[in-house]
Amino acid sequence: MIEIIPAIDIIEGKCVRLTKGDYDRQVIYRKSPIEMAKYFEDLGIKRLHVVDLDGAKNKAPKNIQSLEKICNATNLQVEFGGGLKNEQALKDIFNAGAKWGIIGSIAALEPDTFIEWLKIYPDRLILGADVDGGKIAVNGWMEKSELSIDELIHKFTPWGLKEIICTEISKDGMLEGPDFNLYIRLQKEFPNQKIIVSGGVSSNADILKLEESGLQAVIIGKAIYENKIDLETLLW
Repeated sequence: MIEIIPAIDIIEGKCVRLTKGDYDRQVIYRKSPIEMAKYFEDLGIKRLHVVDLDGAKNKAPKNIQSLEKICNATNLQVEFGGGLKNEQALKDIFNAGAKWGIIGSIAALEPDTFIEWLKIYPDRLILGADVDGGKIAVNGWMEKSELSIDELIHKFTPWGLKEIICTEISKDGMLEGPDFNLYIRLQKEFPNQKIIVSGGVSSNADILKLEESGLQAVIIGKAIYENKIDLETLLW
């Protein structure tokens, strides 16, 4: 069974969703991040994806208090990203209860630093590979590097990297379906790594197709909040 990982994106302590990573196209949802986390746990979810959008934009975590509240209120295993630019930020989120830290920009821009962190925190770091037009985007999707996703992953596989969250930005928040070809190709190219699908998932059928194609995990955000996906059916 493919692992379902609901997403909670946070701006100023509120639960939001963006479209294509555009901060000017945000929707604020009524429930708080803590309320959403409890709801997911009650459904049987074990793992939660939390992104500090303020942190991603400002290059330092800004919503650690919300992370700590989620971790204190639930038994969910939390992966946390957004603004993790130095080791102190990693220590802060781990102290707040996160199980994993998601590293994106640093991995692309300072690969040697990420390699050192992989040595220090084995099994606790996830590569966040955000793809825009075939190239890796960094700093809250506001800048594009010259690296391809394949080049980026290859840099770190010798150093114990086990999980990669791949987000196709053009699909994110569009509810038009994920880039199946991209994820299927990556999972075949990197069979020893867990490729986590992110961006565009819009229906239960999308998830079943990913599962049938050999993908192991999928992050779902906007489709949950817009009632496009029936989590209870998937989980039961």
